[in-house]
Amino acid sequence: MAFNFSERSRKRLEGVHPDLVAVFDLAIQRTPIDFTVLEGLRSRDRQAQLFRSGASKTMNSRHLTGHAVDVAPLLNGAASWDWPLYYRLEPVIKQAASDLGVSIEWGGDWRSFKDGPHWQLPWDEYGKDDMRPRAMQTPPAAEVPAEANWLADIFTALAQIFSKGK
Repeated sequence: MAFNFSERSRKRLEGVHPDLVAVFDLAIQRTPIDFTVLEGLRSRDRQAQLFRSGASKTMNSRHLTGHAVDVAPLLNGAASWDWPLYYRLEPVIKQAASDLGVSIEWGGDWRSFKDGPHWQLPWDEYGKDDMRPRAMQTPPAAEVPAEANWLADIFTALAQIFSKGK
């Protein structure tokens, strides 16, 4: 099943680097589970608010320049914070980036302050003022990575088992 972004997610991608937009446009078409864009380009006031609350560890966020996006898997139409769902999205998003020739970093790979929703373009390849698109226009045809299908099959089977008992 192919998913599409809602109008709200599309709006949240405004001002985001075109390479990140291309990655997420491809990933939403390939993902075995739906997801939403939580936040893209951020104001300094919003970043300061997140920093003060402890939700961010920096005032030098890639969100301030449109080089980062936060996404969340949707479970029953609502954003979910369950890590297993982020691990289901991870291979799909990384494969989409690879297929487009875009380097990408995931907050879930960080050693400290793991941030499952966070995806960003690397500092060393995309300067803070660099909004030049580099993504391939037409990615090669690709299937959902095997690990995503495997996990999706397990979750589907479990859902079927538990729904029979109701």
